[in-house]
Amino acid sequence: MSTIEEKLQAVRRAIAQAASDARRPADSVTLLAVSKTFGADAVLAAAAAGQTAFGENYLQEALDKIAAVRLALPQASLAWHFIGPIQSNKTRPIAEHFDWVHTVEREKIAARLSEQRPEGMPDINICLQVNISGEASKSGVAPDDLPALAHAVAKLPRLRLRGLMAIPEPQSEPALQRAAFAQLRELYEQLRAEGLPLDTLSMGMSADLQAAVLEGATIVRVGSAIFGARDYS
Repeated sequence: MSTIEEKLQAVRRAIAQAASDARRPADSVTLLAVSKTFGADAVLAAAAAGQTAFGENYLQEALDKIAAVRLALPQASLAWHFIGPIQSNKTRPIAEHFDWVHTVEREKIAARLSEQRPEGMPDINICLQVNISGEASKSGVAPDDLPALAHAVAKLPRLRLRGLMAIPEPQSEPALQRAAFAQLRELYEQLRAEGLPLDTLSMGMSADLQAAVLEGATIVRVGSAIFGARDYS
């Protein structure tokens, strides 16, 4: 058994335990393996262990990796999620190569993804990134501006607005972790009450996975706990 396979199994057990604690089925939470800075070989090892959803932050690295993985596994049904900041000049390749985008925070970006999604491809699944902790250094739409953005994005063709994403300010106390995730869940429920058919809460990473699942996460984004420490040098 590979190290990646062992680590994947441990993360899956942690998700299953958190889901059990929340009285939810384990399969109500999707594990997104964040493969940024790791090569195609790491993705292939994870895919061999049954992982199907992969998250990428850096566009050019991701495009090279997606091509290599598709060449090695042409029949594999993998889902690629873009989870990094989006510049206007990078929307076309994102629209052409990704199944999900978690980091939409402006209507302009959503409109470009809509316009540039190739005909014949399925709609792109969209999550709106919310700056839930109000940090100046964090991306994301302000909670007060979220409803207008959500209703605008929901009207765009070739996009499917699925839900919300957030990266709250790091907290070591579980109660504080849960409080931030509860804020995002409340915004999600408000939008559903306004008629938007949302079904996705992308929240929680290695350090706060349990708190996120307890507050309703449907996608958790886990990288280092699967692939190991990252080398940014």
